[in-house]
Amino acid sequence: MRAAPHPQERARLAALGRYAVLDTPREADFDAIAELAAALCEVPAAQINFIAADRQWSKAEVGLGVQTIPLEVSICAHTLLEPGLVEIPDLREDPRTADNPAVTGAPQVRFYAGIQLRGTAGDPIGTLCVLDMQPRTLNDTQRRSLTVLASQVMAQLDLRATLANEAVLRNEIDHRVKNSLQSIGAYVSLKRRASGSAEAVEVLGGVQQQIDTVAQLHEHVSSVSGEDQLDLAAYLGRVTELLDAIAPDPVSVSGHFEPAPMAPKAGAIVGTVLNELVANAVKHSLFAQGGTIAMTGERTGESAYRITVQDNGALPAPVSANASKRAGLGLAIIAASVRQLGGSITSAMTTDGYRTVLEFAV
Repeated sequence: MRAAPHPQERARLAALGRYAVLDTPREADFDAIAELAAALCEVPAAQINFIAADRQWSKAEVGLGVQTIPLEVSICAHTLLEPGLVEIPDLREDPRTADNPAVTGAPQVRFYAGIQLRGTAGDPIGTLCVLDMQPRTLNDTQRRSLTVLASQVMAQLDLRATLANEAVLRNEIDHRVKNSLQSIGAYVSLKRRASGSAEAVEVLGGVQQQIDTVAQLHEHVSSVSGEDQLDLAAYLGRVTELLDAIAPDPVSVSGHFEPAPMAPKAGAIVGTVLNELVANAVKHSLFAQGGTIAMTGERTGESAYRITVQDNGALPAPVSANASKRAGLGLAIIAASVRQLGGSITSAMTTDGYRTVLEFAV
C-alpha cells in the first residue's frame, strides 16, 4: 500500500529543497556510508534515499542498482511517518508492504530497516535503510550503528548547505563592496570637477586613482572562490600593472614574482602592503627622469616568500607636516598588515635608493 503523505508535507518538502541534494551526482562520502551500513548490518543492500513529492531518489545505494522509484512502491515513505528506527523482519507479513511489487516480484525483498534523515528543524527529508532478500532481525549494535550513520549523512548535508550559504553571502558582500567603491569614486569625481582649487583637484585626483586601484584589486581577489588559492605571481603582476598605471611621471613601477599559492585573504593583505610601499616611495623619494620602483618576489623555502621593493630615489624628499601625517597612516597600515601576515618587514637606504624587504609564509 502507498504511504500517506506526511502531516507536515509542505514544510518537509521545503526542507528537502533547501538542501538542494536531489539529482546531484554520486559522491564518495555518501557511497561509503551506504557501504558501511550494509557491511555492519550484514545485508546485501543499503540506500540513502530522499523522498520528493512524487518519487524516491537515492543519493547512494549498494546492492540494488536502482536510483529512482515512484512513491507507490516506496517502503521508505512509510518510515517518514514513524519516529525512530523502523524494522520489518518479513515484509510479506506487514500490511504496509505485503503487496509491494518489490516484495511480490523481483528482487523479492524480505527484510527492511530504515531510519529518518531529519533536517535542522526536525523535518524528515529521507531515510538511511538496509535491505535483505531473506527475513531477519538486527541486533542492538546494528540498530545503534544505523542511527549513528544517519547522523553522519545529515552532518555531510549540513556541511554542504553551510558552505553553499557562505558562498552566497560572500558573493553578496563582494557585490556590495564593489558598488560602494563605485559610489565613492563617483562622488570624489564630482567633487573634483566642482572644485575651484588646483591643489584640491590634484589631491582628489590621487584619491580617485587609489579608489580605482582598490576596486580593481578587490574584483581580482573576489573572482577566486573560497576553496581556491591565489596564484601569487599572477595576482601581484596585476597589482604591479595597476600601480604603474597610477604612478606619476617620471616614475615607473615594475615587478617580477615567482609563483606561489596563497589564500585570497592573505594575498589581498600583501597587495595592500605593496600599494602603501609604492605610495610612500612616490611621496618621499627624489626621482630624476627615469625613476623606477622595482618589486621582486621569490620563494626562500618550502613555505617562505620574500618580496623586495627597491627604488632609485637618491634621497628622501623634504616632508611637509601634512605629508608626514599621511606617511604615518601609511606606515600604520603597513605595520598592521604585516602583523596579520605573521611576517616581518625591514627598510634601509642603499647606494641605489630606498629598499624594503617583506617576508612571510605562503
